[in-house]
Amino acid sequence: MAVDPVCKMDVDEKKAKYKSEYNGKTYYFCAPGCKKAFDREPEKYV
Repeated sequence: MAVDPVCKMDVDEKKAKYKSEYNGKTYYFCAPGCKKAFDREPEKYV
């Protein structure tokens, strides 16, 4: 399981619909809103 960097929810990497790459690492999200927040300001969440 991965942890959504925005809301800290557990996310199953195999089933995650929302993900982003940042600095060579993949981040997984529970919902599109969390992905959008991360994509706007990734440094805030890493």
